[in-house]
Amino acid sequence: MKKIIVIGSPGAGKSCFSRELSFLTNIELFHMDNLYCHEDKSHISHEELVRKLNDIMVNDTWIIDGNYISTLELRIKESDTIFYLDYPTEVCIEGIKSRVGKKRDDIPWVEDELDNDFLKFVEGFRTETKPQIESLLEKYNYKRLYRFSCRDDMNKYLYSRRSRNAQSKS
Repeated sequence: MKKIIVIGSPGAGKSCFSRELSFLTNIELFHMDNLYCHEDKSHISHEELVRKLNDIMVNDTWIIDGNYISTLELRIKESDTIFYLDYPTEVCIEGIKSRVGKKRDDIPWVEDELDNDFLKFVEGFRTETKPQIESLLEKYNYKRLYRFSCRDDMNKYLYSRRSRNAQSKS
């Protein structure tokens, strides 16, 4: 496990999971939102994003969190491990609501209020974006895939990873 992507609906907790995984594995983490967006919420071109991703993916190890369906296949191809936070819509919406007004390291701005367009995107994620993700996962079904269907699954994985790290240090 050296080249890792973390995907799932906005609000699932990809960035929090990725931070912990980065800490436990000592693998550098890159957030798609930080690669793509500026503080004023404008963004770079698709071509520039692909260049940035390629610059990262030539390295021996990395973790990249985020969906960005237009570059997902590129990242899946280069990864050896995929973590998919496949949570119910309600869980993701609560995740989004809980982070309003909080400074985060995975985006270059603070969400001061709930964005209704973004909320609609999350509400439609399972019917519009998830089928595209599932199709790519099927196409690359030889990749190591960890699919978590609830936060407890994710927390159990992180706990077991922490336990293994602690045992290897003693």
